[in-house]
Amino acid sequence: MRARQYSPATVSYTDWARRFLLCYPHRKISDLDNHAVKSFLSGLVEERNVGVNTQKQALNALVPLFQEVVGVPLGDLSDFTRARKPIKLPVVLSMQETTLLFSWMSGPAALGAGLLYGSGLRLAECLQLRLKDIDFDQGQIMIIDGKGRKDRISVLPEKLRDDLQRQVESVRQLHQADLAKGYGEVWLPGALSRKYPGAAKDWRWQYLFPASRISVDPDSGTLRRHHMDRSVIRKALSSAARKAGISKRVTAHTLRHSFATHLLESGSDIRTVQELLGHSDVATTMIYTHVLNRPGIAVRSPIDF
Repeated sequence: MRARQYSPATVSYTDWARRFLLCYPHRKISDLDNHAVKSFLSGLVEERNVGVNTQKQALNALVPLFQEVVGVPLGDLSDFTRARKPIKLPVVLSMQETTLLFSWMSGPAALGAGLLYGSGLRLAECLQLRLKDIDFDQGQIMIIDGKGRKDRISVLPEKLRDDLQRQVESVRQLHQADLAKGYGEVWLPGALSRKYPGAAKDWRWQYLFPASRISVDPDSGTLRRHHMDRSVIRKALSSAARKAGISKRVTAHTLRHSFATHLLESGSDIRTVQELLGHSDVATTMIYTHVLNRPGIAVRSPIDF
């Protein structure tokens, strides 16, 4: 997984390998073949009723397990019981509901949630933002190495500009305090730490939403300040939705859905929305709209309407 430069989030692949092997405790992995894999994948649907993405994740984990570790290609895997993907419409908040939701939020979690809605970011993309990714002069946010290992640009909401500037300054001060204590080194992707030895302690590479405390990097054993945990924003959203009396299930992705829907409702071109969301196929973006496309309209963040 490290050789293929997979995301750390893909660690679930090793868990699927473990689950598969536990299904055949009395057989060596070298004795297992594609029939065993197909039986395991079918059992996920027939016995556990898992969804499409869960079954696909298991398949994506087992294929490299055999090809790279065992050295035996699995061959044809077409005839196993496949989960059916239900057609679900995304949960979308109205503009009034988003305003009410944010009225019950404060602090860095509120700013992070504001970027989910105001810039259409995924939760992981938001938490992995570095200070250098916020371009105040151009009014844009750089999303580096997003889903599918793609970079893209999204809009920087004017309504969040002052809060973002205060957050940047707060992080710079925190970084200076960490340096004074002998810390201040942040995790860098790939070979950047070797290519730019000083970048790890450069304030520009610090996370926009740092964790509240320094912790041990499980891979290197280095004491570092990682980014804020996902649960912080998730819990803040859940609490705010409950206090606001919003009956819909509000998650981080609900705000991203709302970003796309509100832009399309305001007349933004679907191709532009596709680029802002980072969708590879416009068909993925089409789920948000039945409205008439009107290309050429300048885009503003829906949080600024």
